[in-house]
Amino acid sequence: MTAFDRGLLGHRCWLELATGERVDLPVERWTAIPCDGDDVLLDACEGPTIDIGCGPGRLTAALTERGVASLGVDISATAVRLTHARGAAALRRDVFDRVPGEGRWRHALLADGNIGIGGDPLRLLTRMAELVADGGTLLVELDPPGRGIRQDRVRLRPGSDDGGAWFTWAWVGVEAIAELAARTAFRVAWATRRGHRWFACLEKA
Repeated sequence: MTAFDRGLLGHRCWLELATGERVDLPVERWTAIPCDGDDVLLDACEGPTIDIGCGPGRLTAALTERGVASLGVDISATAVRLTHARGAAALRRDVFDRVPGEGRWRHALLADGNIGIGGDPLRLLTRMAELVADGGTLLVELDPPGRGIRQDRVRLRPGSDDGGAWFTWAWVGVEAIAELAARTAFRVAWATRRGHRWFACLEKA
């Protein structure tokens, strides 16, 4: 079982950066019922929604309970299993591989820092534009203002004895999302704060 899988099950884990910094992952939020700002994302989804990096499925399941057609996507078999256990649909898939309904989703979610997937936010937003229908939206959770765009090599801890494999991750401050969106098919419709969390809604032209 990987460190990420243990986190999905509620065990503490964190990202160790190549600089030696440590970023704790919000495993308590992953495994809880929707709260602490999740309603900003959920209330914005009124049609078929794809949840990228769905983890244990709290948002996918909450949308399903609201009667919104939704699909979770995650590379972790544990994440998919936990999402199914919540009564929601999920698929084990890399977002950069072929996924169902490309170009027809009304909404897409990148919650819990998943803007960092792949370590290249511009590439990820370009890919999301391929998934979302014209006039649809991408709901993104972002870092607080002043963080800009940061990319770094990271690994999940606690991992194996050798520390686990390094991979690239990214972080995007809320003030930087407009520039990224302008380089894709999206534009920023709104940005907001709820407690310590920041969100933006990107509309596809």
